[in-house]
Amino acid sequence: MDKYTLTLSFNNRAEAIEFPVLPGKIEVQSSGDSKTYEISQLGEINVIKNMKLKEIAFESFFPARWFPGVNVERRAMFKPAYYIDKIEDWRSKKRPVRLVLTGSNLNINMAVSIEKFSWGEEAGTVGDIHYQISFKEYRFYAARKVGFVKDTTGKETAISNNQSVSRADTRVQPETYTLVAGDNLWKVAKQFLGDGSKYKQLQTLNGIKDSELKRLPIGKVIKLP
Repeated sequence: MDKYTLTLSFNNRAEAIEFPVLPGKIEVQSSGDSKTYEISQLGEINVIKNMKLKEIAFESFFPARWFPGVNVERRAMFKPAYYIDKIEDWRSKKRPVRLVLTGSNLNINMAVSIEKFSWGEEAGTVGDIHYQISFKEYRFYAARKVGFVKDTTGKETAISNNQSVSRADTRVQPETYTLVAGDNLWKVAKQFLGDGSKYKQLQTLNGIKDSELKRLPIGKVIKLP
């Protein structure tokens, strides 16, 4: 069976966190927007409309210390404040994040907005931070191209060609990248420079010795050109 993982990432995985303790349950709400009307001599009818945006919610905690129930390796776990600061920072940027759950029949891979995030410390769990978080599905959208035609009287009429304008690339090239489990300079170069063989540029920029390439620590901040 595949390992369960629950991650949240920002800016096309330029930044990402893996939730260290999996929630006991994940609630997904999916509802429609149907309308009912009263029709004379027919009674009530139901007009089915588009589905509303999905909503996802769960709760768990960020542990102060590693224990066997933690879903990430000891070296890949951060202090509770790290996760909280990341989530709050992403919320402040007013841009969607991506929520991914793997290893489950529920598999989720969805662009979302962070709607609610509350957290605090509970008695008996010194240092652990318990939290509740909810998301709403985010749909990317773009304007349509519209042309104008004139009739014989010279009057202009707007006509859509039904082709969407390509959505602008909203990704921002970050100045740094923090290594996570499984990373190496080749993968970082492939993701941000478009070519893994350019890892030497990153190695030189960050003053990394050849002997250090195969043992870069998780959490190391890599400067990007």
